[in-house]
Amino acid sequence: MFKKKTGIYALSFAMAAIGMTGCSSESSSSSSDSLSESSLSSITDAAAPSENATTASSEPFSVVCTIFPEYDWVKEILGDHAENVELTYLLDNGVDLHSYQPTADDIMKISTCDLFVYVGGESDEWVEDALAEATNKDMKVINLVEVLGDSAKVEELKEGMQGEDEEEHDHDHDHEDEEEEEEYDEHVWLSLKNAKILCAVIEKNIEAIDPANAADYKANLESYIDKLTELDNSFQTLVDGSSVKTLVFGDRFPFRYFVDDYGLDYFAALIGCSAETEASFETIVFLSDKIKELDCTTIFTLENSSKDIANTIINTSGKSVDIAELNSL
Repeated sequence: MFKKKTGIYALSFAMAAIGMTGCSSESSSSSSDSLSESSLSSITDAAAPSENATTASSEPFSVVCTIFPEYDWVKEILGDHAENVELTYLLDNGVDLHSYQPTADDIMKISTCDLFVYVGGESDEWVEDALAEATNKDMKVINLVEVLGDSAKVEELKEGMQGEDEEEHDHDHDHEDEEEEEEYDEHVWLSLKNAKILCAVIEKNIEAIDPANAADYKANLESYIDKLTELDNSFQTLVDGSSVKTLVFGDRFPFRYFVDDYGLDYFAALIGCSAETEASFETIVFLSDKIKELDCTTIFTLENSSKDIANTIINTSGKSVDIAELNSL
């Protein structure tokens, strides 16, 4: 069970081990503090539904998740009780989170479900309208970004990255008097430390819906967090034992939570939520110079990438460099 389920993380980041031998130059980056039991407890207590809203039930219930990681977490927590739950995740056909728009059927499932779990970033702006039309007024809702609070990271435009295009820049300039809101990095699931926090909040809400099976849900959560901790420690051991602390990414970069967890540095062509498909000449040159400066033998891309940017960087650098994938789940 552990190999099958927590394998979604292991498969996603296994190629990072190649990257640990891909560059010979070391860069420093501050590592996130480890998750303490007290901080986990305070967050889950704050996010837990009111006991007054809890009614004993062993009736079937429904859960809707927007993305696969949420769906997988819920399955782990439900355990053997999953057969009593209608569990749905909406992006089940390889649709990108950033371009997803719900269908009428999706809206209906959300409207009537007992628990709705979504990321909560800019890509989920449609959720507010969907919830306003919900027929189940007792629905419990989990916004992952809100749960993390101050731990959620603002999108980072790092040195050398392709910025917004000119048309978007001019549009923004026309509205310069409007208050600019910070955009949070939506890819909160790409951190095992975040996963522990978010799973605990999910468990509290499931327990509130079905308190008759609370003991089982708690036990499943504890078991899963143990496995996440074991995997988290294995990644830290890998990084600690390597002289390489920098990844070069010829693509969008949604892995900031991951690299921050383990004190890694990175250089990338585009921010994680970028709608761009091409990088500027300046970005290509910058990253090709980094390939040479760091003596990299590996450059990373996302799953399903055309690899055009990565190949252009390699050709510009004049070096022999392999391309490896990291899966953003």
